[in-house]
Amino acid sequence: MPPRPGLTPERIVDAAAELIDRDGYDQLALGKVAADLGVRTPSLYNHIDGLDELRRLLTIRALTVLGAELQRGAVGIGAEDAVRGIATAYRRFAHEHPGLYATTVPSIEDADAEVQRVGAQVMHTVLTALAGFGLDEAAAIHATRSVRSAVHGFVSLELAGGFGIPVDIDASFVWLTDLLADGIRGRSGNA
Repeated sequence: MPPRPGLTPERIVDAAAELIDRDGYDQLALGKVAADLGVRTPSLYNHIDGLDELRRLLTIRALTVLGAELQRGAVGIGAEDAVRGIATAYRRFAHEHPGLYATTVPSIEDADAEVQRVGAQVMHTVLTALAGFGLDEAAAIHATRSVRSAVHGFVSLELAGGFGIPVDIDASFVWLTDLLADGIRGRSGNA
């Protein structure tokens, strides 16, 4: 069967990204993507190799978008402000693209070369932003993991409605980012 005119891998990924951002990553199914595109499921196979490839393409999309957001949030500013910028960009991405965000959570160490390449670019952005702290390589990885863990925890609780006390959540996030920036500075020996 020839490919349907206008249907491309990019359009399929666009539709899948919209679907998972709207309904959740666990709702990803080729039949749902096909329905959103107004085609039959077999038509998708002319452009992608199946659900596993679609997941892979979504991860690449998510890491690419997240990397660009982090870069905009951290480039050209001091180390402490870069931590705040990265955290804010990370949070914004998770809010705007909760389904795509879910694809960025698992480690990419066992992923294919393209996913690893895009993931390495994200890591490079964060490590470059943290360079202003003068951390050695291991400490920079610890700092990166700490920022990611803290912000992921905050965002996960926030998206799940876990902050019910009527105190400004944005102010709590500022507290968190200040704690992270101050803590990394304190651990760097350059306080």
